[in-house]
Amino acid sequence: MRLKRKTALLYNIICILCISVFCSAPIFAQKADTSATGIRSKRINKTPQIKASVPTYKPKYNFGYVQYSDVVSGAVSGVKTPASSNTKPEKLLTVLKVYPNPVDDQINIILRLDRDSNLSVKILDLLGNEIVTLSNERIQAGEHTKNYSIPNRLNSGIYFLKIVSGSETIVKRISVL
Repeated sequence: MRLKRKTALLYNIICILCISVFCSAPIFAQKADTSATGIRSKRINKTPQIKASVPTYKPKYNFGYVQYSDVVSGAVSGVKTPASSNTKPEKLLTVLKVYPNPVDDQINIILRLDRDSNLSVKILDLLGNEIVTLSNERIQAGEHTKNYSIPNRLNSGIYFLKIVSGSETIVKRISVL
């Protein structure tokens, strides 16, 4: 037992000596570059300054808002400003109620149209894919109550009811049992 321990210790010492000798040999060392040692680099301590007059950026268009100075100057001079001439476009479609929710076999929609137009009612899945078109018809202005039956092939889950009239779209979430 003592002999095994002595040989293991001797083997470890020999390995450490060999590694230290071979790793410190000049064969593996990198030579210093003698051509670059005589050149001194210059340090820059100042930040370069731009000596030019650059005008500030001012956009041509106001993208849906009117600057306060334009409103005040227009109000003082009596000139009509874009804010006072803008009228809110009238709303064509108003969905008052979608019931019952959750839906079992029939869905009722109470809606109001301000003028005659085409009405399209579709059921979409969660990814926005069209599953069923419930109606695509032309209806008159006024308040209407529409009743639609839900097809049996619709699995239970969450869907979206997309109601389109003219250029207006309203999306309501429904649960199907």
